[in-house]
Amino acid sequence: MNIGLPLDQLPFSRRQCLQWGGLMAGATAWPRVGIAAGTGERVRRPARACILVYLLGGPPHLDMFDLKPNAPSEVRGPFSPIATNVPDLQICEHLPRLATRADRFALLRAVSHPNANHTPMIYYTLTGRHVDQPEIDNDISPPRRTDFPNVGSIISRLSPPRPGLPGYIALPECGIRSNEGNIRAADPLRGGRGGFLGATCDPFILNGDPRSAKSLPEIILPDEVDRLRFDRRLALLSAINARSPSNLGSRGFDLLHQTAVQLTGTPRDERLYSLDRESEATREKFGRHRFGQSLLLARRFVEAGVPFVGIYFNHMSRCDGWDTHGKNFEGCQQELLPLVDQGLSALIDDLTERGLFEDVIVTCYGEFGRTPKINKDAGRDHWGECSTTFLAGGGIKGGSVYGESDALGAYPKANKVDPIDVHATIFDRLGLDPHMTIHDPLSRPHAISNGRVIEAIL
Repeated sequence: MNIGLPLDQLPFSRRQCLQWGGLMAGATAWPRVGIAAGTGERVRRPARACILVYLLGGPPHLDMFDLKPNAPSEVRGPFSPIATNVPDLQICEHLPRLATRADRFALLRAVSHPNANHTPMIYYTLTGRHVDQPEIDNDISPPRRTDFPNVGSIISRLSPPRPGLPGYIALPECGIRSNEGNIRAADPLRGGRGGFLGATCDPFILNGDPRSAKSLPEIILPDEVDRLRFDRRLALLSAINARSPSNLGSRGFDLLHQTAVQLTGTPRDERLYSLDRESEATREKFGRHRFGQSLLLARRFVEAGVPFVGIYFNHMSRCDGWDTHGKNFEGCQQELLPLVDQGLSALIDDLTERGLFEDVIVTCYGEFGRTPKINKDAGRDHWGECSTTFLAGGGIKGGSVYGESDALGAYPKANKVDPIDVHATIFDRLGLDPHMTIHDPLSRPHAISNGRVIEAIL
């Protein structure tokens, strides 16, 4: 069964050959700009990793990055815009840290798709494809092997990670939260996994709270198992497997097992999951909340060589997350916006200080925006017709705004883009041609994106 690419269509670009060669030689950095041969022109070099911050539930664009202070009160709400360090660019007063860093991120203010149902739009904004019944909301069918793969799964396949590391880490998995605040293994949502690319392109899932190493049992050794005992167990398992023909064909399991072993901690990766290796000042800068520490862990992973990390913000707050049908302004002011403001600002600063900002593209969005008109419960409802996407690093033009919504923030007024255009832009920045094809188990070709690259923000 062919779940990959035919040999004549493998994406062995010059960029990737250099990338693999660099990995083998232990190189970790690229020159920031290049000169096109024979032309003398400066050319953009590709980024090497992406961090997706997915605000699952639907963030209110009118209360974050696209305020309408001149709109009627039932539209504008109680929040006021504030100036940023970019002339004529304003964002919400409850994002003061990001306001001082606006010269390092771009906003797409006219992202639009005509669907306002949670699960179909989660699938669409994570894969770029429609589910079979997009008119049905809150369909929590589990992921299927016939699904189109998540953007991270595609990147995992086409941009190989450093040996021994996963290509796609989910922190946590995109799924439904339980009453205990954790993703239940039985409730992941469609769109978050590898689909027809197979198990080797599924995310390496860390559903625990990174603030406590013991809450990440996937990669933490039990207290009673020291490193010597663990190495002996691995040697015994290797000996058993070598004599067992039943293990033939279990490549997906073998790769997952090798990855878990690598992440438990070796001298080379220095226990990547362990945030206690970060300074107290750095941990405080990101915030001691789960969201901030997840962003810090994501930085550790991309710095080590993981090409894609997805942070699915569904259960990292005390309120009901981003599905703010009620008490939208209370939840945003008291918790949601401060979390995003602190976390994203710290991530931008940290990547910059470590010389990684041009290597890593950061994007933040949800499945849709929220209604211009405030409802009777002081909330905003689902709205697919207009939303805002945040992009930073990785060659994105800081301080830029592309697209404009109308006076009520309801519909695009200029330079409308689709979520699939965001995907195409991410692929492009990672050196992947959005028209490149992958193949399903029936060997049918599919472009990795049907969108267009948003050149205006590059």
